[in-house]
Amino acid sequence: MTVTRPVRLGGRHRRLPGQTASYGEVIANREFRALWLGQGLSMLGDQLAQVALAVLVFNRTGSALATAAVYSMTYLPSIVGGPLLSGLADRFARRKLMITCDLVRGLLVALMAIPGMPFGVLCVMVFCVVLISTPFSAARAALLPEILRGEQYIVGSALQNMTNQAMQVIGFAIGGALIAGLGPYRALALDAATFMASALILVSGVRRRPAPERPEGEEGRISVFRMTAAGARLVFGDRRLRTLVMFAWLCGFYVLPEGIAAPYAATLTDGSLSVPVVTGLLLAAMPTGTVIGAIVVSKFFTPAARLRSVGWMAMLSCAPLILCGLHPPLPVVLALWVVSGLGGAYQLAANAAFVQSVPANRRGQAFGLASAGLLASQGIGILLGGVLTQELGPEPVIALAGAAGLAVAGVLTLLWTESHADVTAKVPAEATT
Repeated sequence: MTVTRPVRLGGRHRRLPGQTASYGEVIANREFRALWLGQGLSMLGDQLAQVALAVLVFNRTGSALATAAVYSMTYLPSIVGGPLLSGLADRFARRKLMITCDLVRGLLVALMAIPGMPFGVLCVMVFCVVLISTPFSAARAALLPEILRGEQYIVGSALQNMTNQAMQVIGFAIGGALIAGLGPYRALALDAATFMASALILVSGVRRRPAPERPEGEEGRISVFRMTAAGARLVFGDRRLRTLVMFAWLCGFYVLPEGIAAPYAATLTDGSLSVPVVTGLLLAAMPTGTVIGAIVVSKFFTPAARLRSVGWMAMLSCAPLILCGLHPPLPVVLALWVVSGLGGAYQLAANAAFVQSVPANRRGQAFGLASAGLLASQGIGILLGGVLTQELGPEPVIALAGAAGLAVAGVLTLLWTESHADVTAKVPAEATT
């Protein structure tokens, strides 16, 4: 497949249908750089904060249950707040909403960094910080397609995805060492500083835009619940959007193995490697495949090829896991998980098709619903995997997850083949923007 460089006309990049954007072209966009830098900085701070909270709560309570409960609060608010609060990104100016969320989160984390903060108050603050993240994420997701058009959006999304993966790995890797040197309270103060820095970057790097126009028929004040209901009707009332959302939620099947990586590692180690080392290798395998897949999909697939690949790549994300039921050795398991991660890069194309299909003034709510379901599917999958592993062992559970995911992906592929013709027709016009 030959990939040609975009032709530069009138100071802007214009490309023929089928041509791809470059990373340099995307990074040259000042507003994208601001979003990208702010996202990476905030993500790094969040990973440090998660480690700091775990250490802080365990040191103060000595309870593994309390530590797990506080850690779980970093997931639950997004599931609740996604449907309820993401619609704010469609009612207020998105840049202003993001800056406000950053400032409020920075203030709350700064208060958490005060030594002696009561445990109950700390839990409430953790919940609020994560809850406020949902309208921020919805506003950022809705704003990105206005900053990057067509093929640039695909490349920018891939870059953000790779940044998320990298910051998670770096944050957890250096978190323990930093907290050992700084202490948990100073680490939380550092997280508060990242929120303030993110707000400053947005102020200086992203231009003002008016609030999105109200959808036709919506006038005056509208309740949070009516916004949520309207978003649900939009997403689930359209067969194409419904199929794309189900593709996103498919990750509950192929993420399940990561939740039981530790007990699986115990069955794979032969004494030459410790269980923690094998666990780390397993947890790194799928993200590694996803990063490689995102690069390949964004750079070497044409827009039409990406849409055609969604179904078979979704099946590829689940199929390799079935072979884990044959009790292969560690190198083979790692290869299978990397291939599964490669298939998971279909989410990039599915996300782009979703963006093209949702009206600009409804993107915040639509992204919020999709994101909440994504987190819920991951949580339910991991929880169910843990329960079944207690009875069956890790290998059969991983194989069952792969088989069930493959079956669901096959059905979704048939639905997608029938419904994606309209999206394909849109791509050439979008790609030349």
